[in-house]
Amino acid sequence: MPVIARDNGHVLEDHAAAVPVRRLEEAVRRLREATAGRERRGLSHEDADDVAGTAETDDAIGFSPLPLLRALDEHGAVVAVMGQVAGIMHGSRELTGDLDLLWDGDRGQAPALAAAFAAAGAILTDAAGRPVPCEPAAFRLPKVLFRSTFANGDCCTPALPWGDLPVAGFLAHCQLAVASGGLVIRYLDRADLIRMRRAAGRPKDLRRASELECLARTAPGQHVPAYQHGAVPHTLPQEPGPGTDVRGAGRINPHGARA
Repeated sequence: MPVIARDNGHVLEDHAAAVPVRRLEEAVRRLREATAGRERRGLSHEDADDVAGTAETDDAIGFSPLPLLRALDEHGAVVAVMGQVAGIMHGSRELTGDLDLLWDGDRGQAPALAAAFAAAGAILTDAAGRPVPCEPAAFRLPKVLFRSTFANGDCCTPALPWGDLPVAGFLAHCQLAVASGGLVIRYLDRADLIRMRRAAGRPKDLRRASELECLARTAPGQHVPAYQHGAVPHTLPQEPGPGTDVRGAGRINPHGARA
């Protein structure tokens, strides 16, 4: 885990801890270029297919997770990024159009979460799409969906049906990244993210898990094959089919995170 230095309570940016944020900023720029001039088709991140992912939905237009992540950090909400935004922070080149968040479900955090989402102008709904007020009571739910100015997505807890995945444990050893101005972003460890991907078992999950595994085996400066929809380099091992148990993790509900 990166060491975060502090001076009089202020977080100091460490080079290694800043790299994941720079990857994310670069992905946001590439997404902006990719979606320039795209017409909206009425597709939200909830409508994403299991191959292309949310980068092909309307939620990718103008997507940037950093403003909401900054609001969460400024209000003291302890959340971890998961899904493809976390994958990008680990070096994935695939783009995404939504932000998946994980927090521990402790009601003591609910006021900070509500204040942060309100500051970002977020509109909340429950898992069935019913509007819920942006108040602490909303965060008694296992999951809320949010729509904010620059990022839409899901805010999940360990109370969701994660199968055999020890999601609460994932929160305990997540990684830290630091952006300019002292913004601290927590994001899932690469091994835990891979485990979640393989447990979900959708084509995009298996593809992205393979990319992360390839990145883990690749020395700095070496070329990493580009991963496109449905394209996995032939040098990688054969993927298990959807629903296959991998590393002790059963099939999880793919609707927990749509990235």
